[in-house]
Amino acid sequence: MTAPYGALIATCLHTKHIYKDYIGLDACAANLMRPAMYGSYHHITVLGKENEPCTFKYDVTGGLCENNDKFAVDRMLPEILPDDIIYIHDTGAHGFSMGYNYNGKLRSAEVLLKEDGSHQLIRRAETLDDYFATFDFSPYKFNTK
Repeated sequence: MTAPYGALIATCLHTKHIYKDYIGLDACAANLMRPAMYGSYHHITVLGKENEPCTFKYDVTGGLCENNDKFAVDRMLPEILPDDIIYIHDTGAHGFSMGYNYNGKLRSAEVLLKEDGSHQLIRRAETLDDYFATFDFSPYKFNTK
């Protein structure tokens, strides 16, 4: 999947209004690492608010508890509330294929949007069983004698 043909869809979980306004998403740098790594720009659309004025300045963040887990810094967007759906554009090859499990984050599902407007699940979301599938807790592995 190349850049203009991928998107990351996330949900706003939290808002925080202190010295800056923050939007916390259910996605994080484990889903799209480019903005955290080197500040790349990805256009953001708030679904259902495409025609509203962009009068709010936000840092749009993930939930990794890392200070660089941000999709946007000082981005002018329409007002964002919990449960709003956030569309992060042009993620393509930088999404799932570069994803990782830092801090126990499970990888998200991938959905293919077809030319006719239909969609198909092409990769299911990771589960805890997937995450632990390669661990071997056999007693002989931890023999301390």
